[in-house]
Amino acid sequence: MSSEIHSRGKRRYELRKRAETMAATRQRITEAAMELHGTVGPARTTITAVAERAGVQRHTVYRHFPAEDDLFAACSGHFLATNPFPDVEAWSAIADPEQRVAEALDELYAYYERTEAMFSNVLRDEGLVTSLGPAMVPVRAFLERAANALAAGWPQARGGRRRVVAAAARHVVDFRTWHSLARGGGVSRAQAVELASAMVQRAGS
Repeated sequence: MSSEIHSRGKRRYELRKRAETMAATRQRITEAAMELHGTVGPARTTITAVAERAGVQRHTVYRHFPAEDDLFAACSGHFLATNPFPDVEAWSAIADPEQRVAEALDELYAYYERTEAMFSNVLRDEGLVTSLGPAMVPVRAFLERAANALAAGWPQARGGRRRVVAAAARHVVDFRTWHSLARGGGVSRAQAVELASAMVQRAGS
């Protein structure tokens, strides 16, 4: 009887260790792919390169991620877990629309500074890699919430003017708008926030 109990305990231990090893391997593959997406870009990331960086064989990558969509979903989830979006709810709690826009954009543009390499590569390759479509859904949803928060509460914005404010808000929260100002225009974050805020304020006045 004691030997049978011992055998069951050993089996449970072996299964737990195997599951832990598989989870660690999956995580290593996910992180390797994410690092490559942030350096060379998704379109130039090969399974061979992912396997080499993760220290596994190609078939191991396919065993954990049978389809490319699976790997991209894991990468997207891991990236957003380690680089969470700014808190749109906190922005919405700011009653004054001008203050809300300025504080929100300062936080958002700081986020873009930290995540520039990844977003630059992903947006560049989005039309080339079909698996990026589903991975970008959370990003699109965040940008919609962010734009809605910035477009709300402008007392002069009525009728058609609301569409103008909404368009301005969508424009200023876009990564490419920040990139154009900060990298193309060479302005500081504070200057980029000032310029983008002025656009929304003008639309709402």
